[in-house]
Amino acid sequence: MPRKITVEEGSGNVFADIGLPHPEEALAKAEIARQVNRILTRRKLNQVQAGALLGIAQPRVSDLSRGRLGKFSLEKLLQFARLLGIDVEIRMRPSAKPGLKVKTKAA
Repeated sequence: MPRKITVEEGSGNVFADIGLPHPEEALAKAEIARQVNRILTRRKLNQVQAGALLGIAQPRVSDLSRGRLGKFSLEKLLQFARLLGIDVEIRMRPSAKPGLKVKTKAA
């Protein structure tokens, strides 16, 4: 007799789905880090070169590339994005569902 598998639809934020605190901020940090890492990879920079560009030591670049984002503030990740030439736009407006949202356009 086949087992019945139950499926639960996600919320669109994996961090909320697994119960992490501040899931909107975690999702924003993950998306910004993804974009920063994408550019570093596209430029074929090693970690020492990336660190020099971002103003951090090589071990911190390793943390960034491995997704250890608890070691970075949202502000620091935004600074990295700006240093790499990513335009960062912050918009505020009334919302029925307040939260932090990150929208990206791939370059």
